[in-house]
Amino acid sequence: MAWDRLGSGPPVVLLHGTPWSSALWRPVARALSRRHSVYLWDMPGYGASSKAADHDVDLGTQGELFAHLLEQWGIERPHVVAHDFGGAVALRARLLHGARFASLCLVDVVALSPWGSPFFALVREHAEVFSQLPPAIHRGALEAYIRGASHRGLRDDDLEMLVRPWLDDVGQAAFYRQIAQADERLTREIEARYGEIDEPVHIVWGTADTWIPVDRAHRLAEAIPHASLTLVEGAGHLIQLDAPSELATELSDWLARVR
Repeated sequence: MAWDRLGSGPPVVLLHGTPWSSALWRPVARALSRRHSVYLWDMPGYGASSKAADHDVDLGTQGELFAHLLEQWGIERPHVVAHDFGGAVALRARLLHGARFASLCLVDVVALSPWGSPFFALVREHAEVFSQLPPAIHRGALEAYIRGASHRGLRDDDLEMLVRPWLDDVGQAAFYRQIAQADERLTREIEARYGEIDEPVHIVWGTADTWIPVDRAHRLAEAIPHASLTLVEGAGHLIQLDAPSELATELSDWLARVR
């Protein structure tokens, strides 16, 4: 498993989602590292971590691993910032595996049913077929899928950063395998427990997120009654690239409030 630490100070752990990696968080991590020890990690099956076919990469496995990883790092109560299905990973670690946080910031997260696009459903049913697509067709489908997560459009270098881990034979198989293992049951079993979270919680959401629409932000704020909510206008699901300055400022302000 690939991981990195930047800066010094109170610990902050950044969790990515799918089909992303810690590379999506790195510019934000550099900004936060001026006052914090910022931990980045690629979940198994993603980024620079192992993509071995015999490694489970479902939300249940990732949540248990995250709680164990905090123990290995010797971090008892970090600030946690999670994006996409990293939100479900953090929530499962907190509610099912004994992890405790100093605070939790949920950024356009997978946390409430329903989730998963029609593309997700199609791949789940035919993952083996998709894994055998010719490389050029796979790349075209992958790029079109990822472009749909941005509201403001992706620069060529950002798109390349996002697709690169999935382009070789191992990466292509891993891309479809992680979708095949996605299961709403793993969020449904914890949804009723969100009110148990007593750490400070902040929710950040792009108003133009078409992957996980903004109504989920309001539903999540209702499920965690003490949570605060900030909406970022004109940002899509890839809020790190659509509104990088707004997001970095929001996270810096949040971490200053909960120090």
